[in-house]
Amino acid sequence: MGTEQLTRRRLLAAATGVAAGVAGCNTPRSGTSDSGNVSNPNATELLNSSPESQSVYTDVYRQTIDSVVLIRVYADSRGRVGEGSGFVYDDGRYIVTNEHVVTDTRGAILEPGTIFDDIRVQFTDGQWRTAGVVGTDAYSDLAVLEVPDVPDSATPLSLIGGEVAIGQPVIAIGNPLGYTGSMTTGVVSGVDRSLPARNNFRIPDAIQTDAPVNPGNSGGPLVTLDGDVAGVINSGGGDNIGFAISAALTNRVAPSLIETGDYQHSFMGVSLTSVTPLIAQAEGLSDADGVYIADVRPNGPASGVLQGSTETTTIDGVGVPTGGDVVVGMGGQTIRSQEELSTYLALVTSPGDTIPVEVIRDGRRTTVQLTLGERPEPYA
Repeated sequence: MGTEQLTRRRLLAAATGVAAGVAGCNTPRSGTSDSGNVSNPNATELLNSSPESQSVYTDVYRQTIDSVVLIRVYADSRGRVGEGSGFVYDDGRYIVTNEHVVTDTRGAILEPGTIFDDIRVQFTDGQWRTAGVVGTDAYSDLAVLEVPDVPDSATPLSLIGGEVAIGQPVIAIGNPLGYTGSMTTGVVSGVDRSLPARNNFRIPDAIQTDAPVNPGNSGGPLVTLDGDVAGVINSGGGDNIGFAISAALTNRVAPSLIETGDYQHSFMGVSLTSVTPLIAQAEGLSDADGVYIADVRPNGPASGVLQGSTETTTIDGVGVPTGGDVVVGMGGQTIRSQEELSTYLALVTSPGDTIPVEVIRDGRRTTVQLTLGERPEPYA
């Protein structure tokens, strides 16, 4: 990917705001207004005045930074309430970010799930635009914004088409703690992670990284050394632990948000748990592999198709559910854990699909046909 000419970017700090996390993103630092007029040199100015790059990380930063934006959100009654990051996507009119950046997910100011009424985006040349929300999806924590008159330098970033590998170098770019245009580096520390979502659901297929991630990074890109987006930064879980929503899931959700404003997730209507050694012992299984069906939702998609726990037995003084199906395969793919099941549903299926589900029931393997439904509304 060729190096793009960098435009000037102003180092911003946010004005004093409400308590941290109102919008699920960074609360602005004090000291500047939206004009961004400060005396400190910004990252772009330093790059333009520095010798020719001797670092692949600097090269990737130069390739991608013009496509990364600062997002600020406002509420009529409170003024500015938070900020995050995003990146230019698709045909250049759209920006991908986190749902929690643009939505009051916890109801601190507005009703839970309400989109903030004033969202502004700043590009690297210092220009501000008012953004409209095209669509949001709480279950993947993704949102797409639309911005008119995007600067020519802000070209869309490509999402990777395959998977990342543990140990692969990655770069987090965004606006942590209000410091715009920041870059941190690290590696992919883990894959196939799951993150908490609304209503006790999980975001599957997430990427774990040791690249430092802080409030304000939310919604920004985690990029490879090729300059492609491996994931959308979601959160920092602690020292040297950050997470990103995978490009694979983003590639499914974002186009639907652009086309319809919404995304529907496949829904089985069951309560699940990974098979533990005690469950394996109670069910007479040779290995602690698969996913145990603890409960089936009445009148849900799996009602009459899958079987939940029917009783509890005691092993070494511990109550263990028994009698439920153990899912060991879906659509011809082996299922060893709850994470694998969730990833299969999220990346392969859609509501309305009928899929073969291989289960162990009463000690015997059998295959049933399950027609998937749609998840309930996240803020209902």
